[in-house]
Parts: sequence; C-alpha cells; structure tokens
Amino acid sequence: MSGTFSGGSDTEISDNLKTRTLSEISEVGTIRIGVDLVSAARRNIGFLRVVNESQWLHEEPNILEAIRRYDELWMPLICDLTAVGSMPPMVLPPFDVEWVWFCHTLNPVSYRQYCESRFSKLIGKPAIFDEENEEYAFMRCKEIWVQKYPAESFENEVDSDSKDPIFVNEDILSEVKKQRFLYSRFSEPYMSEIVYLIAARQRYKGFLFMLQKFSDGCSRFVPASDILLMWIAHLSYPTVYAEDLNDMWDDMGKAVRLWGTMKAKEVEETKKLWEKTFDQPYEKAGGGLGMEFDRVASVKPPVNLMVSDTDVNTKYKSMVPRFLLEVCMFLKLKSRIKATQEDTESDFLRLGMVRCHRELKLDKPISSLSCDSWQKAWHLYCEFGTRGLMLELRHCGGTCFKGSKSQGTAAFHWNDLLRAPSLTMERGIEQVRVAVSITPPVQAPYLLKCVPDRVTDDSGAMISDVILRLNRYRPQEGRWLSRTVLDYAGRECFVVRLRVGGGFWRRGGETPSTVKWEDRIIEIREGSWSYVAGSIGRAPEKVVGTATPKEPAAQYQAEWFFSTGDELMISWESSTSTSGMSFTLRNQTSPDSSLRLLKGRKLQYRKREEHVEDKDEDEEGFVTLIRFTEDNPNGKVTALLNWKLLIMELMPEEDAVFVLLLCISILRSISEMKREDVGSLLIRRRLKEAKLGARDWGSVILHPSSMSSSINSPYIQPWYWNAKAVIADTKTDYISRPPPSTYSAVEGGDKLYKRGIIT
Repeated sequence: MSGTFSGGSDTEISDNLKTRTLSEISEVGTIRIGVDLVSAARRNIGFLRVVNESQWLHEEPNILEAIRRYDELWMPLICDLTAVGSMPPMVLPPFDVEWVWFCHTLNPVSYRQYCESRFSKLIGKPAIFDEENEEYAFMRCKEIWVQKYPAESFENEVDSDSKDPIFVNEDILSEVKKQRFLYSRFSEPYMSEIVYLIAARQRYKGFLFMLQKFSDGCSRFVPASDILLMWIAHLSYPTVYAEDLNDMWDDMGKAVRLWGTMKAKEVEETKKLWEKTFDQPYEKAGGGLGMEFDRVASVKPPVNLMVSDTDVNTKYKSMVPRFLLEVCMFLKLKSRIKATQEDTESDFLRLGMVRCHRELKLDKPISSLSCDSWQKAWHLYCEFGTRGLMLELRHCGGTCFKGSKSQGTAAFHWNDLLRAPSLTMERGIEQVRVAVSITPPVQAPYLLKCVPDRVTDDSGAMISDVILRLNRYRPQEGRWLSRTVLDYAGRECFVVRLRVGGGFWRRGGETPSTVKWEDRIIEIREGSWSYVAGSIGRAPEKVVGTATPKEPAAQYQAEWFFSTGDELMISWESSTSTSGMSFTLRNQTSPDSSLRLLKGRKLQYRKREEHVEDKDEDEEGFVTLIRFTEDNPNGKVTALLNWKLLIMELMPEEDAVFVLLLCISILRSISEMKREDVGSLLIRRRLKEAKLGARDWGSVILHPSSMSSSINSPYIQPWYWNAKAVIADTKTDYISRPPPSTYSAVEGGDKLYKRGIIT
C-alpha cells in the first residue's frame, strides 16, 4: 500500500486548520503511511534492545566485519532478489548485517545515493512483524546465503586476534557509530505499549502535516521523542518512506534535524508552530524534546522504570504489582476572558489526587499563566491506584481572610485519559484551559518497608494473655522479635520473625532462655496477621524463606545461609565502624548468575548532590544489589536496600524474600558486631503508621523540573533521597528516639532481647 500527502492550496490548508484537530487530521487520511508504523516501531525497540545488550557487536573488529559483510555480500544479494518496482523479498539478514542496514537507512539521502550509484535502484526492506514469519525469513536467507557465498560464514566469525586490516565504507561506518546508543532514547518500557505507539503515530502524522504547511520557513523542526520514534520506524523502510513522502522526500533532511545539537530557538519555534496548527501543547508525557538542548529534560528521571521480562514475585499472592505512569499538566489562559490584575493575583490552582496521598496540595498562581502559549505546570509520576488528578481553582480570602474558597474543579481520570486521542485530554476551569497527558502505566519496582510489631512465640502467635486464654493456658514457647512488611500502599505482605529466646511463658511467670548464635534464625512468612482481638493475632503459617547463621570462615566475621541457596559473608575491619565493611554473595545452585553487594547507592541510585547532603550517615545503611547474567554481563541493579531502616526497592525480576533476608541478616550481624541496637530491633510494640491514603510513599513523585524550594516533602520525592524521613512516623520517630522500655512481663524484659540480639 502506498500513500501521499493530499493536495490542496495554502488557502485550503489554512481553512482546514480552523476546524481540524490532530485526531481528525490522522483519521481522515490527510497523511497516509504505507507501513504499519506501530508494529514497525515496536519491532525496532526490541531490536535496538538486543543490539544494546550485545556487547560483542560493538567491538571494532566485529563491527568492521559486519560493515564489510553488509557492503560486499548482503546488498548485492538483496539487490538480485528484488525486482524493479516489486515488494522486497521475505528474507532477513544475519543480526550484525541487519544492524548495519538499519543504521544506514536512517540517513535517507546517503542511503538512496548509495543504492542508486551501485544498483541503479532504491532497495527496500520487507515489513515482517510476526515472529514465525521472521524465523522463516531468517532461515530462508540463510539457505540463499550459503548457496551464493559458500566460502563466507552466515554468522559473523571474524578473528578478533587477526592483524589483517579490514577496509570498509567510511560513510557507512560513520552512520553506524552515530547510532551506537540509540536504544537509550527509547528504553522506557511504556514506549513498547500499543496505546502509546498509536498516539505517537497520530502525532507523527500531525508533525508531517505541520511540516508540509510551514516547510518554506527558515526554521528547522525538532521532533519530540515519540515523533522521533515513529520517524525512525518510517525511515527504516526506505522504499515506503520515499513513496509516502513523495516530493517532500528531499526536503525532510533540510527541514528537520534527526541528530546533533539542537538550538533553543528551533525548539521554541517548533512548539509555537505546533500550537498554531493544533492549539495543543507540543510537549507531552512520554514525548519530551531531547537531552541535547533541553536543560530540564537532561535531568535524569527520579524513577527507575526498566524493562523487566519477568516478575518472579507473582508466586507471592500477598504482593501486588506497582504500576506507574508519567503525567504532564499544561495550563493556558482563555484569551477571550480578560481578568483584572486583582482577580488574577487572588486566584490560584491547586493540584491533588483523586485517591491516595490526601496531604498532597500543589499550588500554582493564575498570575503566572499566559494566554499566548501553553505552560507546563507540573510533571510527575503517579501510581495507577491514585486513579487520577483533581485540579481546583481557588480564590484567596473567601469567608476567612487567611483561607481560600473553591471556584471550580476538574477531574482527570487515568482510565479516561487512556482512551483519549494521543493520551491527552483538555478541560476548562473558568478562565483557565487545562491539558493533561499521560503515558501508559507500566510495572515499576516494588517498595517494601519493615515496621516494628509485637513479640511472638515459636508457633507465630503474639505473646499475650489473649492468646494464652485461647490456647486454654497452654504455655507459649520461644521468643521471636517480629517485623511486619508493608508495601507502597501500606498493605501487609510478609511477617519477618527473628528468634532470640527459648523456654516458655505461662500466666504468672516467665522462664525464657537465650539461644546460641547459630540458633538465631530469621524466618519470613507470606501474608498478613490473623487478628483475634484488636492488634493481637497470629502470623501467617506459610514460611517462604529462612536465614541461618553459620560459623564464619577465617576471613569473615559473619556468615548466613539462605533457604534460596545463597550464602552471605560479611567482613569488617573494626567493630566500631561500618566504613570498612564488605559483603560477599555466593550461590551454588545458579552458576550462570552472580551477585554483588556494594555499599552505598550505585548506578541509577547514586547520590544526587542537589538533593542529598554529603554526609556519611546518609549513605551508611544503603546497599546496592547487582546481578550479573549472560544477558547482562556488565551487571544490572536489581535492588536497593537500607539495612539500618529496613526499607527497600526491588525490580520485578528480583526475589522479594531474598532481599528481605539480606536486609535483616545484615542488620543482625552489624548489631552483633557493634554490640548495640543499630536499627531499633529491640522495639517490641506496634507503632502507629500514617493513615492509609494520607501520604502513601511512592504514590506521587515529582519530576525535578516541578520541584521548588517550597516543596520539600520527602513523600513526593524518591524514598532514597531522604529515607529516614519516609520510614519514620511523625509522632514517634523510633529511628532516632526509641520509646522508653515500658514493656510488660508478658512481652519479656529488655535483658532477654539484648542478650538475644547483642551478646
């Protein structure tokens, strides 16, 4: 199928602009595309991801050999198979050759000149998006290759130790080098979602429409990231691209810039022309304007959204996946309404959530807005469970001189936005126009924290008169410290128990005894407490993980064996400081995977000087877990934990129970080493948490571009920027000020627990 721009004079186009929206331009076929851009872009993202992970491909001997094979072998072969004017044949080249071919097509002028000078025709690429068809096309190509080039291996088997120089086409080499890190532009997991790609295709058509109307100007157009993704997908099918753009094909490279440094003037001009054409903000959630020229966009996002192929935690029914979406809100005054300066200065907009985080109130004065252009008011990340945004127009004064009065509200629900054209919705509140855009929700890292709870016996029941009475006064044996594991929404996921004593307790007397270090096991049970009276209850029965202390080897001071098959060894230089501490992890059951524990926040979690003071105590409790596999030989961060505060973030592919065992084991070992209660393990009371929905940690995170000096709440920042403030309760900061020892004889005295934790 082929397509062209619909004809029409400038006057006709101008008239159309008065009535057509971006959605209408896409749907009526003003711009027709001859390839399925949604499927093409999705395949390209997957292909670029594999290229990015294939380190061998980017070594100089291999890439030079790949270019030679492309130039000398593949292009003559595909030329012979392609008749003039016919569709490209159903064949796919070897992986390394396909990468060179892909890079070459992204420079359409160079690629066309190359094809016409060598083969007297433009050579296209087959549109193959089905996995079965891809496998067939690949195997068919292999058969043809072997017959045509019996002396040439189908795979790239260059000898890395060979000293023989490989001479290649320098122009092609230059194109390949440009695209080395192309995947980093499109690595966000939501970019592979169908709904995002459909919206991006719609905006790409609008971009071409705008380009057609204003291409005679001297300005260059700057594509947003979602438009760029579609443009690349279009470029990667050269014959389709040439036919679709027809007479504009030569002008595209002059009118827009694909790579290189952009100028702020070009960005602003593109924004203005887009607003003039469609009366919508050009920038949107998931459609930023590139890192080369936008200082704000160059700030790394505050959330770590990484592509995860699997979620190993689906085996735990108590764990609910966390989904995040990116949100951008733009504001603009209605030009037909001319408010007095006094009214404007008294009015402001307040942003809140439909559900969760009731304390969130972000204000924006009306006086800062303009009727000439859209202004980005807030850029944030929200959990899908928040349901949506609530924007309220308020007037200062009202019935109370210090208060304010509501003048109107507008709600933007995620489900409505997901069905909206281009994932964008516009509404009005009095004199203000509001445009909200989102990205599709994608799975985000899990967030877990451990909070103090009551002492339990060997069976998992809390030590209490209530339990004793229900058990017909049968003595409760053993003493275990307990911690309840809560997720990002305050739901109980696991119960962690730490054995500290034996013996029994019956009404009227306590006769527990301490146990040896090797008997002080850690146990994790899946699920929530079963309450029998108020806050008194029993731990869930299912044990999903244990950690057993072992006699350490000579070079270590502590060693733990996990039920997951992992062993943790800890060494330290001094018993008074953790600065010389090091960790070693070993797993005999998974030889293809290795783990490393690094002190502090590493890689994407590294310390941000603009938000965190440079103090040793800020970093003391942090440990970064890095997993090395065959697919990730350079390592991938799968978890960040703070053993001092018992709070952690983990990727879906990392086992939550394993991370919990790591966190608790490290804390117990360090408490033993320092002979003090480092992480407040001796607290044996349930401390009241903030009311669910009041300030749910992780439910709303502001992008740095939306933060100001007046916004300093740790609950709208990544938790590891100020972990202590996130974990501590406002009324009882047990991290720095443990409550006094007023425990009853039923729970046991401090002496027992200090001997059990600190020998």
